[in-house]
Amino acid sequence: MLKETLTLEDLQNYDFTTIIWFVAPLMFFFVGLEFYLSRKRNLQLYSGKDFLASLSIGLINVALNGFMKVGVFIFFLFFYNLSPLQIPFTWWSFILCFFALDFFRYWAHRMAHEQRFWWSTHVVHHSSVHYNFSVSFRLSWTQNLKIIFFLPVILMGFHPLVFLIVHQLEVLYQFWIHTELIKKLPKPIEYIFTTPSHHRVHHSINEKYIDKNYGSTLIIWDRIFNTFQQEEEQPIYGITKPVNSYNPVYLVFHEWVAIFKDLRRAKSPKMAWQILFGSPVDKDVEDFKGEKKAINKNIKSN
Repeated sequence: MLKETLTLEDLQNYDFTTIIWFVAPLMFFFVGLEFYLSRKRNLQLYSGKDFLASLSIGLINVALNGFMKVGVFIFFLFFYNLSPLQIPFTWWSFILCFFALDFFRYWAHRMAHEQRFWWSTHVVHHSSVHYNFSVSFRLSWTQNLKIIFFLPVILMGFHPLVFLIVHQLEVLYQFWIHTELIKKLPKPIEYIFTTPSHHRVHHSINEKYIDKNYGSTLIIWDRIFNTFQQEEEQPIYGITKPVNSYNPVYLVFHEWVAIFKDLRRAKSPKMAWQILFGSPVDKDVEDFKGEKKAINKNIKSN
């Protein structure tokens, strides 16, 4: 059977923001509930300015995704039609796509922590010193650059509707794991799936927690590739070089600006490459050690 050739008009019938708008009221309900429980239990999980920064970043991101939808679809369309493969549009294709996409999301996430260029598309998500549901709204306005990591999944021949639904569900899964109110879950769940406990580790700057637990929906990839860390000591949230700002534009672009400044001082192509794809500056081990005293002092004062 010949592979179906899709056009831009075909793809525009699929809207990858639809699911988000559908569940948005539920997400805001749980943000409100978490805020209420935080105040009632005096947990101080929220800060007004921090929440507004997260909300602003999230709303602008959704709007930008709407504007960039056509460009994303053109990219998808080109490589989907280029591939000779076609996976039937059936129930099991959703399951297969889930495992394939989750695997590549693990590596996309890992690269976003190990290479400075990609860290610039992700750092805003880690910039809050709080950990609550609203932190899941902090997705970079440049995050669509990471679509390149999902190219292998597109080339496998999954129908665009299958890919877009599975991808959106993977993104939405991230919402509920950004909370301190849900402690450890039953062991079988903790062993297979990424849970709030696992993701708290990922958002922490504790030395033993840095660059751990990249799993999107499944934590099994971290167990396989030796990046898993159990939650043990109390997590400290943020990045090792705090941005000390609630300005959404600054939060999103401060690392991009730092990269361009460093590139201007690069004296060779090799140095420029190292600046772009070397380890992120604010995640350098020496920088972390330099900040450690201040972090410990802050813990004791609290």
